[in-house]
Amino acid sequence: MSMKVKVYDKNANVVGSMQLKSEVFEREYNESLIHQVVVAQLANKRQGTKSTLTRSEVRGGGAKPWRQKGTGRARQGSIRSPQWIKGGVVFAPKPRDFSQKINKKMKKAALVSALSKKLADGDILVIDSFAIEEAKTKNIAAILKAFGFDKKTLFVLENDDENVLRASKNIEELTTLNVDSINVYDLVRNAKCVISKEAIKKIQEVYA
Repeated sequence: MSMKVKVYDKNANVVGSMQLKSEVFEREYNESLIHQVVVAQLANKRQGTKSTLTRSEVRGGGAKPWRQKGTGRARQGSIRSPQWIKGGVVFAPKPRDFSQKINKKMKKAALVSALSKKLADGDILVIDSFAIEEAKTKNIAAILKAFGFDKKTLFVLENDDENVLRASKNIEELTTLNVDSINVYDLVRNAKCVISKEAIKKIQEVYA
C-alpha cells in the first residue's frame, strides 16, 4: 500500500506528487520506543571525560599541619582534606561510559514511527530540490520564508550539498542533515521537516 503527497519547489509551489510507502510513513506511533531511542542517542553523545582528584590522589599533605592539641586551632590530619584549598574533592567525578545499546530493529521501528507521526500531523513536506546557486544564508532563509516556517526546522538532503550546508549554518532554528544521518532525535526536536524527493526515495529503499 502507498499514499500520495504533494511535492513543492523552493517557492512553496506545488510542482507534482509522489507515492509514499505505508511501511515507512503509516506506522503506529510508539511513544515509549521513541523516548527510549532518544534517551540512548543523547547518552551516547556524552563524553564522560570529567575527572577530579580525591584526597588520596592529591600530592602532599603526608604529615599533620600542626600538633593535635594546644594550638587553639581545629585539629587537622592533612592539608589535602576536602575543606582545604587545593584539597581533594568529595565524591570526585571520574571518567565513565554513558553509552546505551539500542539494536538496529528498535532504531528502525522508532524512526518509521517518528516519520509516520510527523506526516500524520502535517509536519513533513517533500521538496523537489534544495539546490541553490550560491552558498548564501539569504537563499536558505528565502525557502523558510516561502513555507512560512518560524519554528525549529529540519532539512533532509539526499547528499552533502556544500552550498546548502554552508548557507544553513547561520540560521539558528535550522538543522540540515544528509539522509544517511537521519535520526529520531532530530526528527522529534524539530517542529517541521522538509525532505527532498530523492532523500524520500532513499529512506524508502532502506526502511521499507
